[in-house]
Amino acid sequence: MLTFYNTCFSPSSFFLLAIPELEATHLWISIPFCSMYIIAILGNFTILFIIKAEQSLHEPMYIFLCMLAVIDLVLSTSTMPKLLSIFWFNTHEINVHACLLQMFFIHSFATIESGIFLAMAYDRYVAICNPLRHKAILTHSIIAKIGLMAVIRGVLYIAPLPLLIKCLTYFRTNVIAHSYCEHMAVVMLACEDITANNLYGMTIGFLVLIGDSLCIAFSYAMIFWTVFSLSTLEARLKSISTCSSHICAILVFYIPIAVSSLTHRFGWHVAPPIHILLANFYLIIPPVLNPIVYAVRTKEIRRRLYKLLCSNGLVQKQHTLRKLG
Repeated sequence: MLTFYNTCFSPSSFFLLAIPELEATHLWISIPFCSMYIIAILGNFTILFIIKAEQSLHEPMYIFLCMLAVIDLVLSTSTMPKLLSIFWFNTHEINVHACLLQMFFIHSFATIESGIFLAMAYDRYVAICNPLRHKAILTHSIIAKIGLMAVIRGVLYIAPLPLLIKCLTYFRTNVIAHSYCEHMAVVMLACEDITANNLYGMTIGFLVLIGDSLCIAFSYAMIFWTVFSLSTLEARLKSISTCSSHICAILVFYIPIAVSSLTHRFGWHVAPPIHILLANFYLIIPPVLNPIVYAVRTKEIRRRLYKLLCSNGLVQKQHTLRKLG
């Protein structure tokens, strides 16, 4: 049921607009979104398969990469199926409980992903600044504990968000001008005082976005300090190349989420379609690009992928077609 700003009421469902002001082009917009979702699913499952199948890749960086792939699969699947159903079948309505569940999955797994990026930065720091003790420090047991801590932190940080919204009984409307149940997009519809929701959301945003970013920046400052103290240019370039994939992944994740957060809280002059697209970028672009970046920049994954393609006869077929051409 669609209700506009006329009175305060307690809704049983919400109405997602998807991308406001672009309703006429939703079908066309669905094409790149669907394509990216398919690429994200195939790419991340490929990464998981390659690392599981290749014993030599059972090292800290690749185990963290597996965690990242699982998180990206959850993040993209938390939003894309519902968004595509809106684009294709106009199923805008979402139950309140389903909305809060979606909110929890999106924000908790984004927080977990930030924690994994922080762990990967620490892995690069140990590998470059203390290489002789890398395997002794980052054992499989320690890696499992780090991953578990990232999950626990994500759940504990985000669980209060939907609970605080449950305390908001009355809303001006059930129309969410967004493509998914983003925390502030739902909170802003409430008739009641939202100070607690706002403050808690800003606190978590600061701890995750600013806190993790500063820790990652500090790790890379120490890494670059060590790298530039190496005697030869070749050694410096080799050390930096081991970090390039991680740096690219970090930028792809943090820049869209930072721009989206700042836009939502301070950029009321930004056009709604631009804001919604930015909010979707950090949920779908990293899952698409992370497997590509790591496959292209990481020699071991690239080599294993080539073996996989050869075993399936894809490379031989390509050579045959070239000869025939």
